Amino acid sequence: MNVAGKHWEHFAHDADMGVRGFGTTREEAFEQGALALTAVVTDPEIVNAGEAVDITCNAPDDELLFADWLNALVYEMATRKMLFSRFEVGIDEQRLHAKAWGEKVDVARHKPAVEVKGATYTALRVSQDESRNWVAQCVVDV
Repeated sequence: MNVAGKHWEHFAHDADMGVRGFGTTREEAFEQGALALTAVVTDPEIVNAGEAVDITCNAPDDELLFADWLNALVYEMATRKMLFSRFEVGIDEQRLHAKAWGEKVDVARHKPAVEVKGATYTALRVSQDESRNWVAQCVVDV
């Protein structure tokens, strides 16, 4: 998916899956990384963004903040039995405040491929490239 420089992708890593988000801002990269997380489970395009959930995280650096953000989403997915397809992230220094929109899992419609157990520190990176665009990535345990 590519919208005005924002996009996400997966990358292979042994038995697990890498998620990577790109954006013109750190926040966009985190949002796209969250879409990549959803895409590990199902096609984000078929997830209705009808119910909003507030999420906050704190961490001492961008990398740990990205891992905490994805782990907060994994927690919300597991406890609420939801999938998310729309995200708005704000970051103030090392405090993340976000909304994630989604719906309850419908196994027949969503056909979940795997359950994500959590974000790991493997290949964890949040940085800007030479064009000043942001990338946020890590491997998730499936």
